[in-house]
Amino acid sequence: MAQKDYYKSLGVAKDAGADEIKKAYRKLAMKYHPDHSAGDKAKEEKFKEISEAYAVLSDAEKRKKYDTYGSEGFHQQFSQEDIFRGSNIEDILRKFGFGGASFFSGGRKSGGGSRRFSFNPESMFGGGGGRQSAPVKGADMEYEIPLTLHEVAAGTSRSLSLQNPSGGTETLAVKIPKGMITGKKLRLASRGQPSPYGGPAGDLYIIARVVEDPVFKSTEYDLQLNREIKLTDALLGTRISVPTLDGKELSLKIPAGTRHKSKLRLAGNGLPHMKGDGAGDLYVEIQIAMPKKLTKKQKELVEALAGEGL
Repeated sequence: MAQKDYYKSLGVAKDAGADEIKKAYRKLAMKYHPDHSAGDKAKEEKFKEISEAYAVLSDAEKRKKYDTYGSEGFHQQFSQEDIFRGSNIEDILRKFGFGGASFFSGGRKSGGGSRRFSFNPESMFGGGGGRQSAPVKGADMEYEIPLTLHEVAAGTSRSLSLQNPSGGTETLAVKIPKGMITGKKLRLASRGQPSPYGGPAGDLYIIARVVEDPVFKSTEYDLQLNREIKLTDALLGTRISVPTLDGKELSLKIPAGTRHKSKLRLAGNGLPHMKGDGAGDLYVEIQIAMPKKLTKKQKELVEALAGEGL
């Protein structure tokens, strides 16, 4: 199925409010409604497109599903019949001044000569005529799991307690792949809610949430840690040992003249990617330790350096 960008169809931004979406649909409906374009197949198809977009984006729950799972994931859960179920398009179009909602179920001439229509999404998309609707899928479920950075790096497993259709509890062992950073989802097909209409069960989505680590900070697949060095090491340069998430120690060169809070990169030593090869990077933020109090000798040396223009 081709990807459908409902926001693009209506010409609105993804953060558009309900009023803006309604206004955009009204403007396009005035242009493409069959009352204004009888016999123009291209405009009829465009009207179908914008009506479908409005049916989804004007419904808070459907819009949330569309934003969360994208076009492909959304259409795996909603048939065309589902999309228009509960839609207020017919009322909206009537308020716009059209006699009925659309041409989708045929139509007839009214007394004034204007063609009147009744809204029928089934016939709109080639249904009707005895065609049976596809079974309605059960609702999807989401289950958030906290993961440590070490679990993200190596992968892990979880045992989930789920309620089965008979009301009992079922324990499900789930393998969590490496690289499952915050927001990443793992789909378990047919592990969601059962369908109340005899269709297939929904899916279960495992959503990762990475917990804070005492040493490393994470941003997507990159890691960062802080390392403190002496002022003289920052001026003259040195080498320091840097721990990695998998327990290794790497040698990092600190160039002479390194500034406070400079970040040095150790490529490929971050978190592994969830899909495919490769990994993020490890960044080391250098923090220069300033002495709180100088000895007499240190003060003399610093004053001498100041005299040399340092």
